Amino acid sequence: MEKTVCELFAGVGGFRCGLNNINESVVYSPENNAKEKWQTVWYSQWEPAEKKTQYAHDCYKYHFGTCLDKNGNDTTNVNIEDVDKSTLPDFSLLVGGFPCQDYSVASTLATSKGLEGKKGVLWWSIRDILEEKKPPFVLLENVDRLLKSPASQRGRDFGIILACFRDEGYTVEWRVINAADYGYQQRRRRTFIFAYKNEETKYAKDITSAIKYVSEFGDEMHRGSIAKQIFTEGFFAKTFSVNTMDSKMIKIKKLPDGIGDLSAHFKFDFENAGVMRDGVIYTVKTVPAYDGKQITLGDIMDEGEVDEKYFIPEQKLYYTYPDIKHSDESHGKLPKEQRQTWQYLKGAKKLPRKAANGHEYIFSEGAIPMIDAYDKPARTMLTSEGSFSRTTHIVKDKATGRIRLLTAEETERIQGFPTGHTQFCMVGDEVVEMPTNKRRFMMGNALVVNLIRDMEKTLDEIFEKE
Repeated sequence: MEKTVCELFAGVGGFRCGLNNINESVVYSPENNAKEKWQTVWYSQWEPAEKKTQYAHDCYKYHFGTCLDKNGNDTTNVNIEDVDKSTLPDFSLLVGGFPCQDYSVASTLATSKGLEGKKGVLWWSIRDILEEKKPPFVLLENVDRLLKSPASQRGRDFGIILACFRDEGYTVEWRVINAADYGYQQRRRRTFIFAYKNEETKYAKDITSAIKYVSEFGDEMHRGSIAKQIFTEGFFAKTFSVNTMDSKMIKIKKLPDGIGDLSAHFKFDFENAGVMRDGVIYTVKTVPAYDGKQITLGDIMDEGEVDEKYFIPEQKLYYTYPDIKHSDESHGKLPKEQRQTWQYLKGAKKLPRKAANGHEYIFSEGAIPMIDAYDKPARTMLTSEGSFSRTTHIVKDKATGRIRLLTAEETERIQGFPTGHTQFCMVGDEVVEMPTNKRRFMMGNALVVNLIRDMEKTLDEIFEKE
């Protein structure tokens, strides 16, 4: 099977870098693209919040060029909802890190799989592509809370996604993976979804050949084969080892037939790993099994001279002694200049609050470490990285010992991208530098490329047998 890829919600190309083991920043050329093992035939990246410059798309274009649809048009920077899916080139692998939204629907059309009242438009565009292009394999990434959303009807959103795959003839495997659990440089938990066509792929036939379906769910043979898929033989099991456990711990539930009914009533506690076959869910909590090297924040830090713009002025660090890690404003607010320090922001707090009903109470917040440790993986990086935010990383510069923010290059390495990957964009025919705050935003929005590199090895084995 040809290794052809469609990358949705492509960002700055995390899936593409991982699939092709790109470790150094590249500039687009036909020669560079021809060397890629997995040929990207089309991609989509459009950021609705960007009114003037589409930095992510233009960074992707700088490195990899563009892709034309079947009509010869460049629709890579068009809202995916507005793209005619029939014009997309054919491909064998669909990938993407789609945003987590509200996937609920008001009702279903009686004579088709179309949906009315749709809200999670980005997922429904993926569903439309599954229906139109019927790719044999799909690899998607999302936040870990996808399995539990929404709070008022836990499991509904993921159930709808699984039902859409079921209706298009796919089997689905999923796993919540923390990159640090497998030795990588960031504590980042994400849900990964791997789906494959039941009738069109040899992989699906091989992995299900030992299954004997019976009228009642949960027979010992059925559970045993599912356990093998989750713990030893499935896509994620072969890529990221877990400790095995009794197959009786697997929870089983059948999806409702209609998506409208599922949207209105379905609730289920999905665990961090599982399989969906023919509309039946099998899920269990797994524990990572890894004893290799651990990459830490210190391993990816700059060793030499760092631009002065990253260092924090002394007056912005502390408003009192460095060893003071709490503030008490229950009897009066601190002055503005004290509140606008990192010591205050990251320290424990007591603040008076008033509820909507007029009830007054004291809000308490615990302290978090002000300086991030070098001997641990980085904390989860968010799109607010570098801003005056409690979640922003603060580090001690290796060369000078001074306190500073992460450099743009360090945020790239935390996500496993090549150093300098987000420095330049191709805006029209002009190469421009991406602003530092945008570079950090791109990395906070990205995935850990190292994990995709690992998955590629398993994907390559699967495709070679097709």
